[in-house]
Amino acid sequence: MGKHRVALIRGDNRYANVSRALQAIESDIDLAGKRRVVVKPNFVSVRRSLAATHPDAVRAVLDFLQQKGVRKVTLAEGPAMGSFRRGLKNHNYSPLLEDYDLDIVDLNKDETVDVGLYTRSMQPMRLPVARTTVESDYRISVGPPKTHDIAIVTLSLKNMAFGSLTGRKSRAHQGHKGIHMNLYKLAYHVAPQLAVIDGFRAMEGNGPVGGSPVDWRMAVASTDFVAADSLTAQLMGFDMEDVGYIYYCSLKGLGHGERAAMEIVGNARFEEVQRDFKPHRTYERQLHWHIPDFEQYL
Repeated sequence: MGKHRVALIRGDNRYANVSRALQAIESDIDLAGKRRVVVKPNFVSVRRSLAATHPDAVRAVLDFLQQKGVRKVTLAEGPAMGSFRRGLKNHNYSPLLEDYDLDIVDLNKDETVDVGLYTRSMQPMRLPVARTTVESDYRISVGPPKTHDIAIVTLSLKNMAFGSLTGRKSRAHQGHKGIHMNLYKLAYHVAPQLAVIDGFRAMEGNGPVGGSPVDWRMAVASTDFVAADSLTAQLMGFDMEDVGYIYYCSLKGLGHGERAAMEIVGNARFEEVQRDFKPHRTYERQLHWHIPDFEQYL
């Protein structure tokens, strides 16, 4: 079996970086017959643009989809605080709405499907997840790489999974143990078929909202979301085994987290891009996510 391709691009233009990353894995992206394509940016904050997906990254994805013959796209997000409409305005998405025929869905107000998750004491619970993402036939996560206050890093899966939860996202956090297990469980329902990580400006320190900018000028893309998230976490200086949800997803075959299983394509080598990010101030506590006999919950 061949290695799983992950594009790694470095350059001085955000739009060009994302476009080149998508072109580098173009043959992996199968959009034939896809009628419900969802593009999900990260608007965890509708006020701080550093914490949100830049519109140029989304524009690059939309142009790629048009080139591939996709004519109808849903732009969907469920901000942790504030409305999606407010985020679109504050983060300068108005030109995108004018230039593309997009359906706009605030996932916090969407119809829901109940999904089985866990409490912090590992008791079963069910939470509502937006029907738009669950029932789409092609999900694209577009967001920046950031450190996180509970899950160590937030990348493509976390963007898609927690943004798809309706209402208060904190209901799925459930401490350091619960959040990783719940992200893994959500992956079965809403994992992205295409992960796009726009690291032109990333965030380190006290993310996912209050951290500091990193001028990184890179982009990652893959149809294997585990590979994309794992590679990016490693580029940020974190081991895959330290990030519980990536470890669980890789262990159970939802994707390939080991770098030896990846074919890195593009114009940059791992060593050229790797940079140790300053973790969140709670990082040492976050490492205590391991659950005894965890396989009974997977």
